[in-house]
Amino acid sequence: MKVSLIASTRLEGGLSRDVIYELGLPFNGLETDAERLIEFAGRLCYKSFHRPRPETAKTDDYIKNIIAQGHESVLEHASASFHVSGVSRNMLLELERHRHLSFSVISQRFVDSSTAALVCPPALEAHKHDMVEIEPGGFAEIDELLNESEEVMSNVYQVLVKFLQDKGYGRKQAREAARSVLPGGIETEFVVSGNLRAWRDVLKKRYSKHADAEICEFAGEVLQRLRDIAEPVFTDFPDQPFD
Repeated sequence: MKVSLIASTRLEGGLSRDVIYELGLPFNGLETDAERLIEFAGRLCYKSFHRPRPETAKTDDYIKNIIAQGHESVLEHASASFHVSGVSRNMLLELERHRHLSFSVISQRFVDSSTAALVCPPALEAHKHDMVEIEPGGFAEIDELLNESEEVMSNVYQVLVKFLQDKGYGRKQAREAARSVLPGGIETEFVVSGNLRAWRDVLKKRYSKHADAEICEFAGEVLQRLRDIAEPVFTDFPDQPFD
């Protein structure tokens, strides 16, 4: 699994210089642009740019208080985009239930899937070299079985694509039909974007020991990178998945 942050909120120079400073909302230079935007949007609602309350005078304390009060709408102004690869379509299908996220996914209708790998689930990853009985008196490594499954999938897929193309179907139509033999565990690649409120919702539901193991691992990767964007927004999340 590879999760790369490829875009996040950046303030335009005009906003940071001409607007924020003229309104009297100075920063100490340590805040990220996402944090500054969240605070600016929040303070605008009450015209509290002069930081009247000592307990929320600092940006991180202000953001933590907003979250504690449940006023998460201001978090929607900041966003983050990730490039994700080496994950299964099963995981993607679970993530796509979060409808406030936006996705661009590799197309199985246009892209050749014959060389796509099967993603080993975390539960099996820890036992890839264990022996399992496949028939009375016959044993094989789990890793060997997974490799055989991947080879069979690839061969059947290629046979079907060739068969349909020989019948006069176009490449897209052939791959569209042949993908029916591809399992949910096949790897996929996508770009996913969301505002920070949406990402908090993902983490609340998926960064849990009770969630699917693969999407829980994904959520942990995302959490690490989101903390670089706006650490105060995610301080209430533990370093380990929720029980």
